[in-house]
Amino acid sequence: MNHIQSMAALVRFGAFEVNLVSRELRKHGMRIRLEEKPFQILEMLLMDAGRVITRSALQERLWPSTVVGYEHGLNTAVNKLRDLLGDSARSPRFVETLPRIGYRFIASVTPPDTTAPLVPRSSHQPPVQAKPLEVKRNQISL
Repeated sequence: MNHIQSMAALVRFGAFEVNLVSRELRKHGMRIRLEEKPFQILEMLLMDAGRVITRSALQERLWPSTVVGYEHGLNTAVNKLRDLLGDSARSPRFVETLPRIGYRFIASVTPPDTTAPLVPRSSHQPPVQAKPLEVKRNQISL
């Protein structure tokens, strides 16, 4: 089992949170639209964060029946992903390029803070502070 599978497919890196089950990307709680191919690339990179994902592995998964010409689609999808993450190839914070080899997710990937809301509150709603549940042994009935 890899690191991401043990986190129930909900991960955070930087200001971003990704739910691999619902296929959502959020930044500071706000949903960001991400096309399918860039999302699939992000998913593959997160599944093996810190490891190189080769261009051929990406091609086999995302363009399985395309033998020639997938390079443009791959480059475009990676560029779209970087744009949405505010990342760059020259000074990457998230997606590192290994020229002619592939890509590696270089940011720290962590489970989200369970107290942080997944959906932003509207500006007219005050934040709610959760209090710990206190239960005494004699109050529990089965």
